[in-house]
Amino acid sequence: MDHNLFLYNTLSRTKEKFDPIHPNLVGMYVCGPTVYSDVHLGNCRTFVSFDLIFRYLRHLGYKVRYVRNITDAGHLEGDRDEGDDKFAKKAKLEQLEPMEIVQKYTIGFHDVLRLFNTLPPSIEPTATGHICEQIEMIEQIIANGYAYETNGTVYFDVEKYVQQYDYTVLTNRKLEDMLNNTRELSGQDEKKGRLDFALWIKAKPETIMRWPAPWSVGFPGWHIECSAMSRKYLGDQFDIHGGGMDLAATHHTNEIAQSEACNHTAPAKYWMHTNMLTVNGARMSKSAGNGFLPGELFTGNHPLLNRGYSPMAVRFFMLQAHYRSTLDFSNEALDAADKGYKRLMSAIGLLDKLKVSKAADSFNLAEIRNKCYAAMDDDFNSPVLIAELFELVRIINSIYDGKAKVSEEGLENLKVFMKEFVEDILGLRNDQASGTDDIDDVMNLVIRLRNEAKANKDFVTSDRIRDELNAIGIQLKDSKEGTLWNKI
Repeated sequence: MDHNLFLYNTLSRTKEKFDPIHPNLVGMYVCGPTVYSDVHLGNCRTFVSFDLIFRYLRHLGYKVRYVRNITDAGHLEGDRDEGDDKFAKKAKLEQLEPMEIVQKYTIGFHDVLRLFNTLPPSIEPTATGHICEQIEMIEQIIANGYAYETNGTVYFDVEKYVQQYDYTVLTNRKLEDMLNNTRELSGQDEKKGRLDFALWIKAKPETIMRWPAPWSVGFPGWHIECSAMSRKYLGDQFDIHGGGMDLAATHHTNEIAQSEACNHTAPAKYWMHTNMLTVNGARMSKSAGNGFLPGELFTGNHPLLNRGYSPMAVRFFMLQAHYRSTLDFSNEALDAADKGYKRLMSAIGLLDKLKVSKAADSFNLAEIRNKCYAAMDDDFNSPVLIAELFELVRIINSIYDGKAKVSEEGLENLKVFMKEFVEDILGLRNDQASGTDDIDDVMNLVIRLRNEAKANKDFVTSDRIRDELNAIGIQLKDSKEGTLWNKI
């Protein structure tokens, strides 16, 4: 690997050179969805971001084992083991079995990610499929002295843990501040310490999703599943652990604690987190009433949206912001991204129509390639990469207009380059191209009528055809070889 790839490590709060534990191999774990409702855009932004990372690591030649879990049990409404089970509550509301809820929203999750053209992970384990591994890990944590059982429920002993390890290593918060922000234990509370969290929860009589364990018939806590599954498929220590920044303070903090208490080693070398979404500058959330689902974004069926946008235009919009930056949704920003995406696809569509020259290329592809790699090697900086690609869009249009030259070899190199960076790395495809056979015939007829108008010196009609097509997103380009059209 001759690339100097640097990534931002939340642990150190700095960019670090990527040095995998095993040469040429990368183990990456990303926290997946809790499948009790439709996947929201924040999740999608995270999974699109790690799809970009997955694609680029593979492009560099690494063999990547990408593990992304499905949480289908054990997630209570509150991160601190409070409230009802999310699956049971939704199942009761919809009068379904909990696993019907899981199946319904897992299928929906996969359908949405397929629209976003994300690659499937190498392994997609479920919490319910790894109950044995979670029980084994809890037993080891108890044996190591970092957990205790009370009335059938097992809690992680944070006070004991902090005597040897740094519980706040990921967030750099002060332990005193965390304690001050946590409610006092009541006389009925089973926990010894305010920051203790459940590894195994004794089931209530009415609980449907339950499993036998040495301590009680119950179900695992939310945090233990990721520790157990990452350990099973990636080992005690692996390269990258990722997720949304909202997971860092509790879920990922507890994952580190569990893994260190069990294995005496930190689970991941690099921790990566995507930033949050905003809408017109305000944080996106259901409670604020400004959240919309991917399907609503695609159709435009939402009060805050003027129209719908294609999944690829939305993916392009997401990649225009760095994964660690806040991503702000607005109609203006989405419109601009949609136009940019169509410009990029239009330029790629012109590649097969370019006329080659015997003269040398009018551009330096090697220089642009180096800039593109430099952008991606700088913590997967997709916005800078996209800016460099638009320099090539300008060049392609100049070649098409006869203002620049490309050799036969240069054109082939250009085609390979655009495929690698646009399709393979950014994961963008032309979703404007489906169903073009009929429209080709229609456009050939329109172009013929326009040419007849020009031949008859009826320039008012020919210009009107061109302008009205442009208004609906179709651009005509006149050249010595004839008139060509493309979507803009």
